[in-house]
Amino acid sequence: MTGRHDDAPPEHGGGLSHDLPVLARRKMIRLMAGASLVPVVGCTAEEKTSAPSSSSAGCAEIPEETAGPYPGDGSNGVNVLKESGVVRGDITRSFGDSAGGTADGVSLTITLTVVDAASGCGTPKRGAAVYLWHCDREGAYSLYSEGVTDENYLRGVQETDDKGRVTFRSVFPGCYPGRWPHVHFEVYGSLADATAATSITNTSQLAFPRDVCDAVYATDGYGASVRNLSGLSLEDDGIFRDGHDRQLATMTGGTGRGYTAALTVPV
Repeated sequence: MTGRHDDAPPEHGGGLSHDLPVLARRKMIRLMAGASLVPVVGCTAEEKTSAPSSSSAGCAEIPEETAGPYPGDGSNGVNVLKESGVVRGDITRSFGDSAGGTADGVSLTITLTVVDAASGCGTPKRGAAVYLWHCDREGAYSLYSEGVTDENYLRGVQETDDKGRVTFRSVFPGCYPGRWPHVHFEVYGSLADATAATSITNTSQLAFPRDVCDAVYATDGYGASVRNLSGLSLEDDGIFRDGHDRQLATMTGGTGRGYTAALTVPV
């Protein structure tokens, strides 16, 4: 797929000076909607587990982050959440009246477990919903980036099950200039709220460990990501530099069979 960001990072061409107004606008939308802002396993050499370091943060809520300028939830132009077919587990393909393309890359399964922070993270949030999206292998965001404005792949909604879990089948995102590799997500109180694009309860981002990024970007198709990642670190990233322990995914798998990224999301 085409769609590069040669002149500036697609999400931070204006740095946080761009993202913070977007976040402020989204918070206002939530208030107007009446919502409260509540602060692949294997055994070969290439298949290993990468887990975040332990944290004493306990059961604090997932950090609130900007959704960036390409959310696709109606807060910045196009709204994919109201389209039939957005509730799905496999987000690798475009759906509906789109161009029908498929995102290529190393296979990635993303599992988020949404739990109630007030209960000490012991109570799953059954019946909540998660909208998840990220860039493709080339660093392009469907619906927005040049060359993929008529695609809507790598976006989808799932309802949490009895254990508070949602699972998305995707591909590992590329690294574009100025941002650490990441995935965006929004949590809603219900599936009905998500598909109506109203009453977001939490907006955050998931980060990937460095060793996994290095392994993925050494495979075919991720050449630009190798260059873009070389000058970046989690500690210097404009979003994650204030702390990333609670947003760093636990990874299993490898480039051959694909990876699984897991994250607990207290809300």
